[in-house]
Amino acid sequence: MLIQPAVVFFYLSAGGIAGGIEICITFPTEYVKTQLQLDERANPPKYRGVVDCVRQTVKGHGVKGLYRGLSSLLYGSIPKSAVRFGVFEILSNRAKDESGRLDSTSGLLCGLGAGVMEAVLVVCPMETVKVKFIHDQTSGNPKYRGFFHGVREIVRSQGLRGTYQGLTATVLKQGSNQAIRFFVMTSLRNWYKGDNPNKALNPLVTGLFGAIAGAASVFGNTPLDVIKTRMQGLDAHKYKSTLDCALKILRNEGLAAFYKGTVPRLGRVCLDVAIVFIIYEEVVKGLNKVWKTE
Repeated sequence: MLIQPAVVFFYLSAGGIAGGIEICITFPTEYVKTQLQLDERANPPKYRGVVDCVRQTVKGHGVKGLYRGLSSLLYGSIPKSAVRFGVFEILSNRAKDESGRLDSTSGLLCGLGAGVMEAVLVVCPMETVKVKFIHDQTSGNPKYRGFFHGVREIVRSQGLRGTYQGLTATVLKQGSNQAIRFFVMTSLRNWYKGDNPNKALNPLVTGLFGAIAGAASVFGNTPLDVIKTRMQGLDAHKYKSTLDCALKILRNEGLAAFYKGTVPRLGRVCLDVAIVFIIYEEVVKGLNKVWKTE
């Protein structure tokens, strides 16, 4: 079963707008997570934890300091959501059985495909710019004055490849991220609906399932997120490859370093996934009443 491209574009754009809203709400936790991951133990560490990171940031830069790098995520949120859900819809509509049911394994594979595509087309360049913005603020003399200025400076000094640092780690992270999330969501949906594939999901139930899926993805791939962040930071030149980065972190900082920033990331991701799935599902329901996409 295929969905008309115009309809796909419309409701996934709406999902992208929802993604922009949730980013504005949850970005401070993303900022803190990234700061803690960049705060290498050998320096020695600048922050003593989540609360100390927030306190120092607000003291030095005001509350707006917690939103440094927000613009790069906002500019990428709509195409990211469009690619993620668009690819998932295309793949899942081909994988559903005659009753319109998508099994858990197919949900995992479709999520994997969606994650890989969003990583290559949107997430890697977007995340690279975001991490460089945040890392730039930790220096004594920040050089990026805004999103477009930062992109221009990065491309000027490092070329287009400068926005694709850590591509392998990003593909691994996003692929596993969406594979886990859509696997959990598909499994929970099938469990909830039982033998009735047309049973409606209450938005609160969708949000709960989304939060569970988000938590599962955090615990499943935080090490990849840490490696990706290091590969995209201003000190990325210290690492020869994704594997080299992982080995150096393990050798110099220990296994625990792969789970730096887990607490703030857990809060942001659970809220993120819950909000996005709630709004996405509600938009799809509304469109199905008008355009009959199912």
